[in-house]
Amino acid sequence: MNPEINSTPRRGKPLLEAAKPFAVEIRGKSWRHVGTTLGLMAVLLTGAALAPLWPLRLAFSLLGGLVMVRAFILFHDFMHGSILKGSRLGRILMYGVGTLLLTPPRAWRESHNHHHANVGKISPEGGHVPVVTTDIGAYPMMSVSMWQRATRYERFVYRVSRHPVTIFCAYLTVFMGNLCLGSTFANPKKHWPGALVFLTHVSLLGALWYAGGFPMMFFTYFFPLWIASASGAYLFYAQHSFPGARVYTPEDWNFFEAALGTASYFKFGRVLDWVTGSIGYHHVHHLNSGIPFYRLREAMDAIPELQHPVVTRLRLRDILGCFRANLWDPEKGCLVRYEDARAS
Repeated sequence: MNPEINSTPRRGKPLLEAAKPFAVEIRGKSWRHVGTTLGLMAVLLTGAALAPLWPLRLAFSLLGGLVMVRAFILFHDFMHGSILKGSRLGRILMYGVGTLLLTPPRAWRESHNHHHANVGKISPEGGHVPVVTTDIGAYPMMSVSMWQRATRYERFVYRVSRHPVTIFCAYLTVFMGNLCLGSTFANPKKHWPGALVFLTHVSLLGALWYAGGFPMMFFTYFFPLWIASASGAYLFYAQHSFPGARVYTPEDWNFFEAALGTASYFKFGRVLDWVTGSIGYHHVHHLNSGIPFYRLREAMDAIPELQHPVVTRLRLRDILGCFRANLWDPEKGCLVRYEDARAS
């Protein structure tokens, strides 16, 4: 083979075609992952409920919360149609997982699909200053000029929505507040399941409290869900707000470049890669959301164009770098801090 033939990296449809063979589910493998994940989560939460000493209950609870992150990725992939598509039992199980994790399926699907179709797209520079960008289902993004033109209230809302405390409290802010109650209040007729998920959640908390008091409720459900919510919210944030990320105006945006330019490769060790359902291969996922989570690494290893993404890690300096990537500066072509916007 002439090496010059493949010297030019593929872009656009040729790259999408290269990823397409990996968007094929291995049904038995999907069920094996679902069974082991839900089974392990049940064992850990049962341990959190019944362990005789509170340190053991806390350990079981923390581990259960981490496995909840993986369970959410299974739900996420099911909603994309990449695993268990067309399975009635799969639908029952995954809708149950969504309810358990405070994620109404309909509201999640609508916002998340919009996110995939608009990731990294920002309103035109000359347009209205948005509190939330056109990228519904993601954290808001302003450019430097938008920030300079924004009112104090708009700046306050923007900073709060991207603040570490908001992400740490994602159980309340993102899942309960936005996905459940926010979607219901915005469109009660369409998103009434959000209210149902919220009421189911409150009922389950009450039932656990009644069965074993506050410790039962806290260790078995509240604390693990808090850990899972905060972890998932940070992953979602850091995979699109990181040093080196790109942002596009609607005129410059295209799906293929946005998939590779606005999503990072979150590099984990084997244990955390299992916990996070390989969602760290986020640029591959955005290129083709039909690829099952257990084939994302396979796709990256096979396609040279996917092997040089911006890498983020779960290190303090990386975390601080992501939280300092606040505003898009089109002149510098990168995300900058609020202080940089004031200086300019």
